[in-house]
Amino acid sequence: MINEKRIRLLQDGKTGNGPVVYWVSRDQRCSDNWALLFAQSLALSNNKPLAVVFNLVDNFLEATIRQYGFMLKGLEQLEKDLARHNIPLFVLTGKPEVNIPEFVKKFNIHSLVTDFDPLRIKRIWKRDVAKKISVPFYEVDAHNIVPCLYVSNKQEFGAYTIRPKIHKQLAQFLDEFPELKKMKKSEAVSSDKTNWSALNASLKINMDVKEQDAFKPGEYAAHKILNGFFTNRLADYDKRNDPNAGAVSNLSPYLHFGQISAQRIVIETQKHGKNSEAVKSFLEELIIRRELSDNFCYYQKYYDTFEGFPEWAKATLNDHKKDKREFVYSLKEFENSKTHDELWNAAQNEMVIKGKMHGYMRMYWAKKILEWSKSPEEAMKTAIYLNDKYELDGRDPNGYAGIAWSIGGVHDRAWKDRPVFGKIRYMNFNGCLRKFDVYSYIASNSASLK
Repeated sequence: MINEKRIRLLQDGKTGNGPVVYWVSRDQRCSDNWALLFAQSLALSNNKPLAVVFNLVDNFLEATIRQYGFMLKGLEQLEKDLARHNIPLFVLTGKPEVNIPEFVKKFNIHSLVTDFDPLRIKRIWKRDVAKKISVPFYEVDAHNIVPCLYVSNKQEFGAYTIRPKIHKQLAQFLDEFPELKKMKKSEAVSSDKTNWSALNASLKINMDVKEQDAFKPGEYAAHKILNGFFTNRLADYDKRNDPNAGAVSNLSPYLHFGQISAQRIVIETQKHGKNSEAVKSFLEELIIRRELSDNFCYYQKYYDTFEGFPEWAKATLNDHKKDKREFVYSLKEFENSKTHDELWNAAQNEMVIKGKMHGYMRMYWAKKILEWSKSPEEAMKTAIYLNDKYELDGRDPNGYAGIAWSIGGVHDRAWKDRPVFGKIRYMNFNGCLRKFDVYSYIASNSASLK
């Protein structure tokens, strides 16, 4: 049973005689997917076939082959998983606002279902598709446990304001997923197997940022990582801010591409003791902080610029805009780890080489970009550019919110006033020295980028 509060009717209309279609975007998995399950329930209740369509844009917010390669390998697995349920996957290339309406018309589809995403570009795509179709068009929040648009109707100030709202509603949404059913074979809608090699070759993207091999893509790999976390790292999660401890979950790339469900992770995590401090801390990050990021990106249209900062932060940063910077680096110097700070350079190396920077270091990394840039506006652009170019989980609400927290005080409070930062929370090398073995981290991430 799918909680109806997850479902939003984007556009009503007259149903067609063809299949129900799930336009998959953010939640690229076969199991534990409320959007796919809702699409199947529509298909079964109306005695219609079910199909899934993915629209591949050949240039998405400066993503490189690192992110595209990870995603496409996951989609290749998704195609096989769907086929076992007699559900075809169609992969379209080009503009979704053109392709999806043409697909709707070609197959005279019954209704269209898609998944929720708070990012601006995805919302524009949906808006433009809705203008060109006349069948019912549904959006299902398959990413958040408590649906973003249900938990709050405004931008929340911080974790302390959204936490009680989520906890109050959590029980009614944290239910077990039903199994995806096997559909009857249908000649009304069928798709040839995707030529994934040809699809890769057709991409017009940056191929210089190489694919990484630390994280294998796909739903099965995601569950293997999760089980490894439970076995080897969850008990030490209280050490997560030490980048040398290896205590993090490593699930962020899989959550970003929807190759694993956050709700499934919560259900499985609770089996390891709801009252342990490690479990509580992990669930705080997984539920509250993730859903706060979606809330920020949905209700703050300037989530990726200076204009999205709270008023107090904009005021204090403007007051210090003309402060003398001891160091100022260009984008190229940042990108090539050419700062005076070995710790910052090591963090940048980690991201460039491995495709994933440790979470604590991402905060330090972004704050130093603020300190060493000509302006907070330039710092924001630099941090987002580098994050989105090299991180496997770039272009994600967590990334935008985290950078806005580090540089612009989003979801934070005012601190002691100081040069350049104003009242934005400050971090420095000596603070890191007190928290972990800085030199061990530097040594393990000192590989040359040349």
